[in-house]
Amino acid sequence: MAVRAIWKGAISFGLVSIPVKVVSAIGSEHSVKFHQMHQSDQGRVRYRKVCELDGQELASGDIVRGYEAADGRTVVVTDDDLADLPLPTARAIEVHGFLTEDTVDPLQLGKPYYLAPDTAGAKPYVLMREALRRSGKAAVAKLAMRGHETLALVRAQDDVLVLHQLYWPDEINSTDGVAPTERVQVTDAELDMADTLIDTLGAADLDEFHDEYAAAVEELVTAKLEGVEPPAPEAEGETGAQVIDLMAALRQSVEQAQGKRAEEAGDEGAKPARKSARGGGASGGSGSAGARGGAKKSPAKRAASGGAAKKTAAKTAAKKTAAKSTAKSTASRSAKKKAG
Repeated sequence: MAVRAIWKGAISFGLVSIPVKVVSAIGSEHSVKFHQMHQSDQGRVRYRKVCELDGQELASGDIVRGYEAADGRTVVVTDDDLADLPLPTARAIEVHGFLTEDTVDPLQLGKPYYLAPDTAGAKPYVLMREALRRSGKAAVAKLAMRGHETLALVRAQDDVLVLHQLYWPDEINSTDGVAPTERVQVTDAELDMADTLIDTLGAADLDEFHDEYAAAVEELVTAKLEGVEPPAPEAEGETGAQVIDLMAALRQSVEQAQGKRAEEAGDEGAKPARKSARGGGASGGSGSAGARGGAKKSPAKRAASGGAAKKTAAKTAAKKTAAKSTAKSTASRSAKKKAG
């Protein structure tokens, strides 16, 4: 697939020059495009470029670039003026140093681009790619592109070099006034429950996410075109605009997440193992006795390992109990015969 170059130049890597082309790493972004229309007749609303002095509508060739100075005066700046700027970054990606990627503040990361080797640039391109990969570092560079000079991060990914535009440090807003100002106390129990919720929700796979908004708009438009009723919105759950009991909300969230994961995984693994419910000793009790809890069986098992003397005592006690039971049974039968 042919890719259109946004910028052409070279990576300046010490005395090594690597001819490259900058191409977009992002395809068509997900966005729903609506036209502005006149409500009464549905005519399209158009925007025209009109000169504020004479009211004349202008074509692209009639428009030049102007810069307004602080005192209000305006000067015209042409493409040739910008091309002749005395900047090494006008035609080169100037590498100024290296760092590990984890030291870059994610707030500074801007739009990504692919760097493709240009004519005769394959070997130095691969050299830099493999050097970055082996060192585990990324290059910090500057280049002028699309009307301004930008800070950039060049790193190796798979078989290509990737360039990320970086925001300048003074472009990042301060966090003053963003964090809560009142004193908040979070308990260990709340943190433990939050950890449980994180573990229950599990790892996220970005490949599984889809743009549901765009799909819903397409369904709505299709329904309107076909003259049918648009899809009904799903019932909204409780949003909990104000959290009254944080622990209760966390606990309920964990239960919901566990239920969802159980549904996704099916009923496998939900069956409890009951191997120990039958009892493993040579007990002379009935089936109902064998179904009793393990806590009652444990003393019997411990008694069984208590030596020959304990075994003999247990047998003797069992014989006495059996003898008493037999005597009672005989006496009962005799009493019934006499009564008859």
